[in-house]
Amino acid sequence: MTQKGIIHIIDDEPIIHEVLGQLLTAEGYEIEISSSGEEALEKHTSRAFDLILLDLLMPGMDGIEALKVMRKIDPQAIIIIITAYASVESAIAAMKMGAFDYIQKPFKHDELLLTVKRAVEHKRLQEENLRLKDELKRKFSFENIIGKSKVMQNVFELIKAAAPTRSTILLQGESGTGKELVARAIHQNSDRANFPFIIVNSGSLPPDLLESHLFGHVKGAFTGAVSLKKGLFEAADKGSIFFDEISCLNLDTQAKLLRVMQDREFMRLGGTKIIKVDVRIIAATNTDLEELIRLKTFRKDLFYRLNVITIELPPLREKREDIPLLVKHFIDLYAKENRKEIEGMTEDVMEILEDYDWPGNIRELENLIERAVVLTKSKLVTRASLPAFFLTSEGDEKKEIYTPLNNDLSLKEQTHIFQKKVILSTLKKTKGIQKKAARVLGIKPTTLNEMIKRLKIDMDIIP
Repeated sequence: MTQKGIIHIIDDEPIIHEVLGQLLTAEGYEIEISSSGEEALEKHTSRAFDLILLDLLMPGMDGIEALKVMRKIDPQAIIIIITAYASVESAIAAMKMGAFDYIQKPFKHDELLLTVKRAVEHKRLQEENLRLKDELKRKFSFENIIGKSKVMQNVFELIKAAAPTRSTILLQGESGTGKELVARAIHQNSDRANFPFIIVNSGSLPPDLLESHLFGHVKGAFTGAVSLKKGLFEAADKGSIFFDEISCLNLDTQAKLLRVMQDREFMRLGGTKIIKVDVRIIAATNTDLEELIRLKTFRKDLFYRLNVITIELPPLREKREDIPLLVKHFIDLYAKENRKEIEGMTEDVMEILEDYDWPGNIRELENLIERAVVLTKSKLVTRASLPAFFLTSEGDEKKEIYTPLNNDLSLKEQTHIFQKKVILSTLKKTKGIQKKAARVLGIKPTTLNEMIKRLKIDMDIIP
């Protein structure tokens, strides 16, 4: 029978050793036996157990004292108290000190086995949660934000300085530059890491629905509010909220967010009770917020609240020396995921990638490498694994997109013209299907739709 776990039985009665030993061994558990608290502690310091069955009444060190010491040695220890009927109050006191449950003598075998099974399953969940937290911390550690370029080293220094603080962070950068990855890294490297990290997709919901999501509502607050609902701010208490594309919030929601940031309190929609929260705000935008302030679509006072620590994430075209590092990272990642042995790519393919301007930034590069890894049949990624539109650099259409612009125009005006040309070209290739175009560009469909509106692209001219 497969071993289900290791159980430490601590009791001074040999009959209990025998009964529990036979019962639990028959169920597939491995058993360790101690006759006193002192003997148990010696074993506890040198060996890990999935579950501890601890008798309360023992000569010498009793169960309560042993429990205190064990919880100090291992705060995650799962302990079930064994007690006689007359000591139930002591057992309840032990649970307040961290015991998982208690079993009364004489116990029924089925009930004991059920309690033991539940405790061992709890231990497994506890271990899985710790593993996932460690994995998250590794995944979103600063080391996984890849880049050796000078601009990225400056970003790293800012992130490391900002993460341990309680300050609000504003991340600015084009779509696909890794703003969410940086936000998660900031959260995971702060004292809030063990509390929730909540993402708010600011432009994905209509304003009234978004406010209900953020602040919750009481029963009857509006048609369809059939019960009380907690909002994302309550869910994120003691943790962080990441507002992705905060520029999409309407002015009313901006005003309510400002009040939460100032007062650290709010009311649910339709409610009168004030709810206090401790939440760190991390916001991201690919839009010039100061320009939106000028257009009166973004509040100046909210901008000043957000703009405590601003981190500019550079587009990929401004850190081309990082492309080989990113390529290697994504090839290793997707080769492992697809169980393929791929060592890298040919020199001519790397040259193409380094020459490309990456309007979709790192997200576009990641999507391209994933596709190449899936399609590649050899140990090196070749031109055959790249999408057709990527290889038209010698063609007139590609040259038209990258024709040098009027030097009399500002950088911002030239960038808008360039973005418009790339988006129009991609929309033509995808026959106007925005979802498909967004995938090719390596950006979210909602981001593409927002850019189409901002750049005043006429969809009617798309054939």
